[in-house]
Amino acid sequence: MNIFRTLHRSILLLFVVVVVSIVTLVHFSVSKIVAEQSRAQQQSHSPAVELIVQQLMKPLHISETLVKAKELQDLMGAQTVDEDAVFASLKRLHREFGMNFFIASEKSRRQYYSDGTTTELVEGDVSWYFKYKESAQNEIADIGKWEDTHFYIDLKVFDEEQNFLGFFGVGKSLRSFLDIFARYKETYGYDFIFADQDRNITLSSDPKLVAANSKFTNLTELPWFKDLSEEEQAGSLNNLLVKINGYDFLIAELNIQPFDWTLYLMTPLESRQTEISRGFIFSIVTLLVLIFGLFLIIYNLLYYFKKDMQKTRQIDVLTELPNRASMSLKFDGLMYEKSSVSLVLINLDNFKSVNETHGRKAGDIVLRQIASMLQLELREQDIIGRWGGEEFLLLLPNTGPHEAVDVAETVRNRLANMTITTGSMSIQMTASFGVSFTAIPRAINEVIAAADDALFAAKREGRNVVRLQLIEEH
Repeated sequence: MNIFRTLHRSILLLFVVVVVSIVTLVHFSVSKIVAEQSRAQQQSHSPAVELIVQQLMKPLHISETLVKAKELQDLMGAQTVDEDAVFASLKRLHREFGMNFFIASEKSRRQYYSDGTTTELVEGDVSWYFKYKESAQNEIADIGKWEDTHFYIDLKVFDEEQNFLGFFGVGKSLRSFLDIFARYKETYGYDFIFADQDRNITLSSDPKLVAANSKFTNLTELPWFKDLSEEEQAGSLNNLLVKINGYDFLIAELNIQPFDWTLYLMTPLESRQTEISRGFIFSIVTLLVLIFGLFLIIYNLLYYFKKDMQKTRQIDVLTELPNRASMSLKFDGLMYEKSSVSLVLINLDNFKSVNETHGRKAGDIVLRQIASMLQLELREQDIIGRWGGEEFLLLLPNTGPHEAVDVAETVRNRLANMTITTGSMSIQMTASFGVSFTAIPRAINEVIAAADDALFAAKREGRNVVRLQLIEEH
């Protein structure tokens, strides 16, 4: 009666714990969602900022530094351009920085590349030079070289009197950007779209949107953009939710100066939701597991108490011999003492037929009587336990393998000549024996494996025999 009263009080206490836990979880989850939202937003922006710095701002800053060099101004300001000197300088910069540099000279009306090629700057044929020459901007980002489309950073070069000498800059193939974008997309899950002030798409992680053959895809041509309202199209796209090919995407918008470009990060909403909810789901699952565990403990209190007592005693209930856990501990103790040990695995032959023919109760009587016989037959220092089912385990400390075989033969013979009575019938039993040995500290599983191989050999050779298998050294 006291046990049931205790259970009743435990259930009431559990109810209070559950209520408090739910209230605490709601408060914690709200805070967690806000924190995860901020973290996910920062996680999506940080790699994008890193990409902009490495792929756009770094080339710009290097070019801005180099364009102020007197060597460059002298090369471009000379009355007659020394083309050999120009190529030598460009190739040296290419080696030092790993980028493709160029000089577009106003004096010679020719563009020189670090790969040794040139292009004549003829008005009408080369539009960018004359367009940007008249531009008020001194730093320009452009897409060109259409046979192998490149991204260019063009910087105006002036002499000390502010006379225009031409352009200096760096160019990168769009193919290199596509490779980088593909890696970022695989790692972070979102797409990139770079657009200029006219919303022409200059760079993108989608190869279909990349400029080619002097043709740009405009942002307004994209199906998801057309689905926006006029107000949304005219304003900022930051934090807008759009549907692309049936999937929801969240847009993050970053302005890139001094190019006056806009970067749109297209993040799959499913991915973002997963990031935000991961911690929340973990908290809920943890709480549910905890509650389930508490209920389970209460309603199975007596069962677990009994099981824990058995585990503490480490005794097999049926045979009253040490159980598997106890035998493992005893073996570990012998290994700790650095004792040599022979191990004998005993498997009763055809035990299953005893249960099937005479019933499980008769089988239990057989196991108990054999356990008693084994205890009587063994020496004082030997250890006997039930390994599981119809298997017994002998530990023979400081006993060599051949001596262990003799001990096993004695036990085998004693068992074969033993008559087991169950009250109304007599049963004859035999067993097969597998012997192994270790003289150095080993894990019990390793020694058992060798004994099991020997036991299998004994079974294969007709049962009721002893076989020895030594451990192979590796």
